[in-house]
Amino acid sequence: MPMLIAVPVSAQENALERGRYLVTIMDCGGCHTRGVMTGKPDPDLYLAGSEVGFHLPGLGYFYPPNLTPDPETGLGDWSADDIVLALRTGERPDGRILAPIMPSHAYAALTDDDAYAIAGFLKSMTPAPFEGEPQPAGDGEAPPSPYLEVLMP
Repeated sequence: MPMLIAVPVSAQENALERGRYLVTIMDCGGCHTRGVMTGKPDPDLYLAGSEVGFHLPGLGYFYPPNLTPDPETGLGDWSADDIVLALRTGERPDGRILAPIMPSHAYAALTDDDAYAIAGFLKSMTPAPFEGEPQPAGDGEAPPSPYLEVLMP
């Protein structure tokens, strides 16, 4: 008769699974995965940035960036502390502010454990380069790629 043996799961594995869970329920992939906004999500490019952005009237065009640890187009050079700061405050390591459509105001309430679990999960992903990543454009400039219009009430 087979025996079941309990194998302890390390705290790091628990944190990575917690991070994966949080990224899923927070729907990070709903903006940061190529093809999602056109109805054809590419599972190989999960969290690798979107080719479809958002136009915020008066501010410009913003494209969800690559969240994988790709060193050229993603979070490769970001530390866990950098990721947590961006999640909670909307501030990048270089001091620039993320697009206002990023819900950092809501993520500010993340516990330290949860924020670092998300950072750990993102850092653990396979890097996925984003060739031709659309860059933000000012309100009066031509958008570099398709976008969704955000209408203000």
